[in-house]
Formats: sequence, C-alpha cells, structure tokens
Amino acid sequence: MARTSVILDASVLVAYFDPNEQHHEWATIQAKESPPPWITCDAALSETFYLLHPRYKPEVIEFARRGGVRTAFSLADEIQPVLALMEKYADVPMSLADACLVRMTEILSDPVVLTTDSDFRIYRRHGRHVVPCITP
Repeated sequence: MARTSVILDASVLVAYFDPNEQHHEWATIQAKESPPPWITCDAALSETFYLLHPRYKPEVIEFARRGGVRTAFSLADEIQPVLALMEKYADVPMSLADACLVRMTEILSDPVVLTTDSDFRIYRRHGRHVVPCITP
C-alpha cells in the first residue's frame, strides 16, 4: 500500500545514488516500492550533498531538477517545534535534518520516513508516537 508522504533521509539518498554504499541495494528496492517523487527537507538535502561522493552529485542535481526529490518543509515556519525536538533529543544527539524530518511526520498526511539511521526508532512524534519509518 503506497503512502501519501514518502520522506527521505539523507542516508537513503546517499545509498540510492552511490553503488558502493552499504545500503545501496536496499535503497534501490525502496525506490521501486515507493517510487519518486520523494520529499525531504533542505537540511537533509544539504546533508546528502555533503556526504555524497563528488562523482555522484551531478546525478542528484539532475534528479532534483526533474522533480524526483523536492523539499517540502519550511524551517522558518516550523523553527520552534524543530528546536524543541532537538532539545528533547539532545542526548542522542538529534541533527537539524532529523528534527525537520520528524516534524514533517507530524504535519504531513500518512507519512513514512525512509532511513538507514536507527535513531529514528528512538524519536517520537507528537510526544509519544513512534515515527513511521522503513529501515534496512
């Protein structure tokens, strides 16, 4: 059953585009099961470009240009709840990108986060609810 809002963490974008990544095959399978367009936040997209080997960056740029991934979150509008999440999970510690993605699960319809980051099993949305996510 397809979800309305498939939210991608940077880890999945990196794994999808880099065939040498540990979770590349898993990310490719996820792309078939929940095909693009995908949504993310600016922080996760920035993290993707930081983590990704330079040779694969042009592919991500073209993928985004064609609408395969788009940012669907305004940090300016959601700064207070995002900062509250970062304070709550300071001991993890929670990155800005992770906080934005968790917040996206609180405000988007029928969300699921695709991630290789096990911290998403710790995070909670709306205080006590498990973040819906798919991990390897």
